[in-house]
Amino acid sequence: MFNKPTIKQLSKIPKLGQQENNKDPKVYMKFFFGPMTWYVMEFDGKDTFFGYVINDYMPENAELGYFSLRELMSLRKNYLEVDREIHGITPYTPKKFSEVKKIHYQQHYNIRRGY
Repeated sequence: MFNKPTIKQLSKIPKLGQQENNKDPKVYMKFFFGPMTWYVMEFDGKDTFFGYVINDYMPENAELGYFSLRELMSLRKNYLEVDREIHGITPYTPKKFSEVKKIHYQQHYNIRRGY
């Protein structure tokens, strides 16, 4: 994995369930690989994240769910690996999910498809 998160960075993510009643939870980290993007909202402190997962080839199937750091670290194709965003949407300041989703759709669909 490129730009693997540090223990200090991971410790700033709310524990699983802490944002459960928040109508617009915050996104703390972003991972990406090809058309896939994982937005992290919560972390169990060991391996499991909860967040928003979107495949830009099939955005209608985007969903909230669980995914693991170990799983992300194991994804590779032709010498490429999952990367953690260090510039852009969420590198230093958590943002509301509604804002992140809006930015993602503007960057990936309005520009590419001309909507």
